[in-house]
Amino acid sequence: MDKFTIYEGLVAPLDRSNVDTDAIIPKQFLKSIRRTGFGPNLFDEWRYLDHGEPGMDNSNRPLNPDFVLNQPRYQGASILLTRKNFGCGSSREHAPWALEQYGFRAILAPSFADIFFNNCFKNGVLPVVLTEAQIDHLFDEVKAFPGYRLVVDLEQQVIRSQDGKISYPFEVDAFRKYCLMNGLDDIGLTLRHADTIRAFEERHLASQPWLANSI
Repeated sequence: MDKFTIYEGLVAPLDRSNVDTDAIIPKQFLKSIRRTGFGPNLFDEWRYLDHGEPGMDNSNRPLNPDFVLNQPRYQGASILLTRKNFGCGSSREHAPWALEQYGFRAILAPSFADIFFNNCFKNGVLPVVLTEAQIDHLFDEVKAFPGYRLVVDLEQQVIRSQDGKISYPFEVDAFRKYCLMNGLDDIGLTLRHADTIRAFEERHLASQPWLANSI
């Protein structure tokens, strides 16, 4: 998992409330046993004018020109600005996978569904809760200024505009902050103790050598 300390990126505004995980990554794309390849089907039913299926060549599919991520001014966006209760619905971890693989590193919203919120931290995506008024202001800024960018400073826990006119502090759990800043998912956290684990296994097998034949 990539480290997240201070990140600057282009902002894309998704002006919708209650975006559920089936909209983020539709159910037909959950059949893969791999953890990669979900980015091209992020918001699939909104991005494309046809019905997507696993294995389709997305480069040949007709794009919906009215959908925000298809508009030229938001190409390359890596910070998603959206409305309340983002990530509601089923608990599929594929949703943050798809967002991260598309290129989003941070999501700004007034509120998130709990399970989705937790899954984001485990997959290198920072969900930031701001007030409704702050989110409204950012939507106005993004609309008014093409190429609008923000700085997400996890170390200082603040969202800043490039011109310095906006500075919004945000809260984040200390342990989650530590994991993101050090690029540690659940596996990474466990591997910090790899030497201790190996030492235990060696002692365990030495005291019960018959177990070696069952491994």
